[in-house]
Amino acid sequence: MIEENKMKNEIMEKEIINIKDMIYELDGKEIMLDSDLAKLYNVETKRINEAVRNNPEKFPKRFYYRISEDEYNDLKSKFSTSRLENQYGGSRKGHTAFTEQGIYMLATILKSKEAIQTSIAIMDTFVKMRHYINYTKSFLPYKFLILEDKVDNNTKRIDELFDKFNPKDIVKDYIYFEGDFYDSYSTLLDIFNRSKKEIIIIDNYAGKELLDILKKVNRKIIIVSKNIDEILKKKYEKQYKNVTFINNNTFHDRFIILDRYILYSCGTSLKDIGKKCFTINEMYERRYVDIILDEIFESKKRDN
Repeated sequence: MIEENKMKNEIMEKEIINIKDMIYELDGKEIMLDSDLAKLYNVETKRINEAVRNNPEKFPKRFYYRISEDEYNDLKSKFSTSRLENQYGGSRKGHTAFTEQGIYMLATILKSKEAIQTSIAIMDTFVKMRHYINYTKSFLPYKFLILEDKVDNNTKRIDELFDKFNPKDIVKDYIYFEGDFYDSYSTLLDIFNRSKKEIIIIDNYAGKELLDILKKVNRKIIIVSKNIDEILKKKYEKQYKNVTFINNNTFHDRFIILDRYILYSCGTSLKDIGKKCFTINEMYERRYVDIILDEIFESKKRDN
């Protein structure tokens, strides 16, 4: 009990640091630095990078990358990175930047109770920031959104808006925990219903559980998977005509693409939703949709 209370106190201290101040925008991506993640996880920075080196298959280059000295100095000047380092320590010789997907993958490797709580806090913050961005888009003047100097002049207003969101409500929409079978299933159907014409599902473990859901979805559906059971596929196609199957072995992660425009990443195979903690996140960089579509259909041409 004493050890558990100590861990909770440490997590509270980390929340005082304010995770959102450690999330930076670089080249249109939201990233966190290895040194900041080390502070949150209470390990040395080199341990974060060792985790990447020891698990290369879990960290494709889009999940993390080295930032240049100029980029690092620019972050310091814009976001007061140097102040955080002076207070908590950190390397000035360069840093590794992790995208949200890279941070999520890191959380699967750092498995202590403290690491789990820290990972949840980080994921909550990313989700909260996305809600904040969407919320401000709905009513803030256009110039306020596109001029960076306006952000500096309205810091107090931004913080007030940020605090309006209830983290528990936001987590409910995007992060699901072990046993949340109905909630995660309901969210999956809500995502499918956002589409007008077509749903593309990339999932290497697509099977009966997924097809049981899709047979009730009145959309054109494409399933991209490396493990399509041919017998199951043939039986489904004899009765239902809404699914096209593409055999593809180039993807590790799970994705959902709606109308070739809206992109979601999913932390678990769709057959396992609700079994363990996972996230479903909308990815707002639309260029990734084109990259993934090219990979799907170019590889199909090669196979044919």
